Amino acid sequence: MGRWEPNARERLVRAAVDLFSERGYDKTTVTEIAERAGLTKTTFFRHFPDKREVLFAGQDILSQLLADGIAAAPESATPLEAVAAGLDAATGIFTQAQREFGPRLRAVVAANSELRERAAAKRDGLASAMTEALRKRGVPDLASALAANLGALAFERGFERWTEPGSEQGFTDLAREALDELRAAAATLG
Repeated sequence: MGRWEPNARERLVRAAVDLFSERGYDKTTVTEIAERAGLTKTTFFRHFPDKREVLFAGQDILSQLLADGIAAAPESATPLEAVAAGLDAATGIFTQAQREFGPRLRAVVAANSELRERAAAKRDGLASAMTEALRKRGVPDLASALAANLGALAFERGFERWTEPGSEQGFTDLAREALDELRAAAATLG
């Protein structure tokens, strides 16, 4: 692939997942990722600050979509209904290609403590975006934080299920199912 070809960001993500799967995260360099993508190291750094972030691309967009979906929920929506609206808005951006490389992405993250920490930080970032969106709706702080954290867990569980081999349900449906399960589990806490 020539350097002039489009989709540099997507090519870098795919190259990184391929290399991390083949060789491991620690044994893969930014230069190798760029070369595999048919790009330069400079191009890599135009898109990502480091090799860890290549696996967590799009978090800002995702956070904004979640917040926008919460803001657009009907005024009568409960905090969890607003979070569900946020999940609906955000999960629509996921493609079949992401679904296909999801299992490898999850395996790479699971195999490296630094990446697991970054995944936890991503989940916290998504929860923070949802918390702030709920606060703007007038939801009290504690209820905002609780609903947002349930939403972040639902998002994560939905992604895991969506990327399981043989899964045919849409991401939105799976995230909503996970949110319903978490709501039911919370109700049993007493």
